[in-house]
Amino acid sequence: MTIWTDLTGIDFAVRTVEAAGVPTRTLIAGEGPDVVFLHGTSGHLEAFSRNFVPHVEAGLRCHAIDALGHGYTGKPNYPYEIPRYVDHLVGYLDAMGIDRANLVGESLGGWTAGWLASERPERVRTLQLVAAGGTKANPEVMARIKATTTKAALEDDIALTRDRLHLLMYDGERDVSEELVEIRYRIYHRPEFQANLHNLLCLQEMEIRQRNLMQPDRLRRITAPTLIVWGSQNPFGDVPEARAMQENVSGSELRIFNNCGHWPQHEHADEFNRLSIDFISSHQ
Repeated sequence: MTIWTDLTGIDFAVRTVEAAGVPTRTLIAGEGPDVVFLHGTSGHLEAFSRNFVPHVEAGLRCHAIDALGHGYTGKPNYPYEIPRYVDHLVGYLDAMGIDRANLVGESLGGWTAGWLASERPERVRTLQLVAAGGTKANPEVMARIKATTTKAALEDDIALTRDRLHLLMYDGERDVSEELVEIRYRIYHRPEFQANLHNLLCLQEMEIRQRNLMQPDRLRRITAPTLIVWGSQNPFGDVPEARAMQENVSGSELRIFNNCGHWPQHEHADEFNRLSIDFISSHQ
């Protein structure tokens, strides 16, 4: 299975959109209510290739963007703290004429989406927090993200990029294709990505992370219908972290996928797609 075949059966476009002054790579397909997929730290829009066709066939207009400083999106030279990601996301929504979006955020993308939902509830129709980061500052996890990403980006050995992707998955042999490895390796080894790595990884520094955390009072400000999706073997956050999120976001739902790591939308795509589509459809 390749990303090309993941997208078979729908018309789609890969474009560059100016979002808050930043050239932003986006994958767009479908017609209907807008769904915006947001990837995690050091990721890129291909993280959602297994989700597009079912969502488009369900009558949704889907977007997946490379986040600020990530993938092939522009890389302004300043630290990427969460309000910066939020401003960039709002810039994308504005550029695309989207008043209210259904947001599906994985890891860093969930952190960004949750922050926006707490600050600008009028912009968020529904919210999916998929293995979302941002509620804890675990030094061991932060060090692992920083070390593995830095090593994979600055050393030439493609095996390091493969290892970085395997870290995300419960079963990397099944879910990490060589195509995905090659895509990420090429992104990591672009000179502008390497030069900007310190800005991209700033949230793995304790002082910076602490001031960007989604504290319980912020989570309690989220009023959008919210679905929390978690993997039982998430290497970057245990299940109690997800349960605490559910307790603080009023009316939120929690679904835990067994035999699943940090990419539920990819590792258990069929189950995730049914869940996501039903959730979005029930709140339109």
